[in-house]
Amino acid sequence: MFKLLGSLLIILAAGGMGITISRNYARRPRDLRSLQAALQMLETEITYTATPLPEALGQVALRAGGRVAPLFSRAREELLSMSGCTAREAWETSLKEFYPGTALQPVDLAVLRGLGAALGISNIQDQSKHLRLAMEQLGLEMVRAEEEAARYVKLWNYLGFLGGLAAVLMLY
Repeated sequence: MFKLLGSLLIILAAGGMGITISRNYARRPRDLRSLQAALQMLETEITYTATPLPEALGQVALRAGGRVAPLFSRAREELLSMSGCTAREAWETSLKEFYPGTALQPVDLAVLRGLGAALGISNIQDQSKHLRLAMEQLGLEMVRAEEEAARYVKLWNYLGFLGGLAAVLMLY
């Protein structure tokens, strides 16, 4: 009885680990797509309506919704908080809080950090160029992420449960 229960717990724990890993592969393309759309909104706010950066970040936070809104909302709060920080510092602070809760990879974070270095320090056209470059880079990463998701989601789902089953068989 206890052997059966223990075996079931091992299989379920290993399966749960596999599902968790596969979820990160599936979440990354969605996170990248959301970021890309939000950066497009930010470019529109900055380029076509000439909205000041804190207000533009706030508008994007309102419209982006869900997963990426906290990134833009926090950056806006930092800029408005009389601490005297630059747009780059506000963006970096926001990224530090945003990144751990996502499925993004370090390469994605590097793209976003590079964008932060250009925010608020150049004219509208240069900021638009930097935003477009970041969107293109995230688009390339999104293609890679979709390919990885197609390859690894099922693999990790099956591998988790089969790994647990193999562990149970080795123990008995």
